[in-house]
Amino acid sequence: MKNFKEKSDKIWEVANLLRGDYKRADYGKVILPMTVLRRLDCVLKPTKQAVLDYLPTVEKLKESAKDIALNKKAGFNFHNRSQFDFDKLIADPNNIAVNLRNFINGFSTSAREIIEYFNFDDQIDRMDDPKADILFRVVKAFQEIDLSDDDPMVMGYIFEDLIRRFSEQSNETAGEHFTPREVIRLMVNVLFNEDSDTLTKEGIVKTMYDPACGTGGMLSVAEQYLNELNTKAELKVFGQEINPESYAICKSDMLIKGQNPSNVKFGNTFTVDGLEDEKFDYMLSNPPFGVDWKKAQKIIKAEHENKGMRGRFGAGLPRINDGSLLFLQHMISKMKPDGTRIGIVFNGSPLFSGAAGSGESEIRKWIIENDWLETIIALPDQLFYNTGISTYIWIITNNKSAERKGKVQLINATGAKDEELVSEGKLDSNRFWRKMDKSLGNKRKKIVENGTENGIGFITQLYGNFEENEFSKIVPNEYFAYWRVTVEQPLKDENGEIVKTKGKPKADTSLRDYENIPFLKKDEEGNLVPQTIEEYFEREVKPHLSGAWIDEKKTKIGYEINFTKYFYEFKPLRSLEEIKADILALEKMSELGLTRLFD
Repeated sequence: MKNFKEKSDKIWEVANLLRGDYKRADYGKVILPMTVLRRLDCVLKPTKQAVLDYLPTVEKLKESAKDIALNKKAGFNFHNRSQFDFDKLIADPNNIAVNLRNFINGFSTSAREIIEYFNFDDQIDRMDDPKADILFRVVKAFQEIDLSDDDPMVMGYIFEDLIRRFSEQSNETAGEHFTPREVIRLMVNVLFNEDSDTLTKEGIVKTMYDPACGTGGMLSVAEQYLNELNTKAELKVFGQEINPESYAICKSDMLIKGQNPSNVKFGNTFTVDGLEDEKFDYMLSNPPFGVDWKKAQKIIKAEHENKGMRGRFGAGLPRINDGSLLFLQHMISKMKPDGTRIGIVFNGSPLFSGAAGSGESEIRKWIIENDWLETIIALPDQLFYNTGISTYIWIITNNKSAERKGKVQLINATGAKDEELVSEGKLDSNRFWRKMDKSLGNKRKKIVENGTENGIGFITQLYGNFEENEFSKIVPNEYFAYWRVTVEQPLKDENGEIVKTKGKPKADTSLRDYENIPFLKKDEEGNLVPQTIEEYFEREVKPHLSGAWIDEKKTKIGYEINFTKYFYEFKPLRSLEEIKADILALEKMSELGLTRLFD
C-alpha cells in the first residue's frame, strides 16, 4: 500500500497552508471535504464533457429526471453539471470562492447533500477572507494530487490515515479506533467461511450492516471479498454513523462504487435506529472501545424497562462508561430468524467485566445460553492506529453448524508462543503477525495477508478446521458459567460460643466471603464434567472452614470468559542453583567494574 501512503502524505502537506489561520484541531474541517471533492472530481473527469454536452437536452426536465439522465451519462449514481472542475478553478484565481461554490452546487442532489455534512461553506468564507487569503493555494494544492485510483481500497486507507492524524492533533478520546484493513479481511474471511457454498451460487444477493460504520471500511472490504469469491453475487450494504465527516466520506465512497447511499443513515444508533425494521444476513462492526453512553442513557434505559426482551436492550445494561455490549445487543436484534452471522471487535472488557448478576454478566449469559456465541479470536496487541491494547473478534450466529452446536471455539492468534520461539531462535518468523517497517500511530504490527506466511489464512484455517491444538480450544457453553455463592460463618460471643437465632447459627458479617463455583470441573482424566455447589463446597471450603455454610438465597449465576486462563501454560520456576549462579555472575561483574573505576 505504498501508493496510499504517498498520497496521504501529499494531502497532509496541504495542512501546512493552514498554519497560523487554523488551529491544528481544525485542519480536518478543510482537508477532509477537499479530499472528497477532489476524489469526486477525478472520478468524473473521463465523462465530464459528455455530461455537459448532454445537459441542454435535459434542461427542461424535472430535477429528479434530470439527475437520472445525467447520472447515466456520467456512469455513476451522481454527476457534476458545473462548467468548473479543479483544472478550471485554478485558471481563475480572482474568483476562486464563487467558482468553487458553483462547482459544488453543480453536483447532483445525492452528492451535494454529502458535502453539506462537512459545513464546508463556512470554511470557504474563512479561507477566502483577505486576512487569510489561502483558498486558491489550497485548491491548487489539491488540483496537483491525483485521486483517480481505480482501487477504492486505496482511498479507504487514505481517508482513515487522515482521520487518524487529525484525531491525534485534536487529542480525541481513545474510543475512536479505525479498523486496519487486514483485521477487517480476517473478520470477513471467518464470517463468510461457513457460507462459502451458498455465496458461490449465481445471482445470490445478501445484505451486510454496520451500526458504527465510520468511513465504511468494513462494508467496503466485505463487498470486495464477495466480488472476488463470486462476480455474479451482490452484497447490499447498510450502515449508520454518528460522526458527520465520517458519514459523508462513507456515503461518497458508496456513491462512487454504485451502492445506494440512502442505505447509510446519520445519527446515534442507540437513540434513533435509522434502519429500525431491517434484518440482515451479515453484520460487521468495530464500535468505539470504552466510550460511555451517558448522552443516550435516558432513551436506552426507557427501552430496557418498557420493552424488555421485545426491545434491543432487554438482556441487560452494561456500566455507563462502556457501551460496547449495547452495540452487540442492537446487532442481535437485527438477526434474521433463518440465520445471521455477526462479527464484532471488542477490547478485553466485555469478556469478563461485571460480577454475577451485573448487566455485562447477564448479557453474556443471554448470548451463551441461547447458543449464539460461536468463536472468539484473540488478536495481537498494537494492531490499531489509536491504541496499543489487545483486541478480540467475537463471532455470533443464530444458525450454528451441527458440529458447533453447544460449543464455543477460542482461538489464540496473539502469537505469544511463536514470539518466544522466534526470540529463542527456534522459529524463523511469527505465524500470526509481522512488525511494520514504519509505525502508523500506535499500529506497530500487521497480520500478514498473503504469500507463504499468510497469517489471515492460518487463522481462518484454525477456525475452519474446528479442531483442538495449541492455538485452538473448543469448550461447551457451560464452561463459562459459574455460581456466585455467599459463604457465611457463625458469630461467636466473648466465650467462643456460637450465637443463635431461632435455633440456627447467626452469621458473622465480618467473616462473610464469596466463592465463584464453575459449572464444570476437570476429572482425573482431564475431561470436563458437571459439578454441584454442594460437592465443591465439601471439597474446597469445608476442610478449611468446618462451621461455614452457604446462604442459598443469595446465590447468583454468572458468565465470564477469562481468555488468558484457557491458554495459560505453567512454566516451572528456575532452580536455586541457576538463580545462585546468576547472582554470583552479577557480583563478579560488579567487582570488576569497581576495580576498573578505582585503578
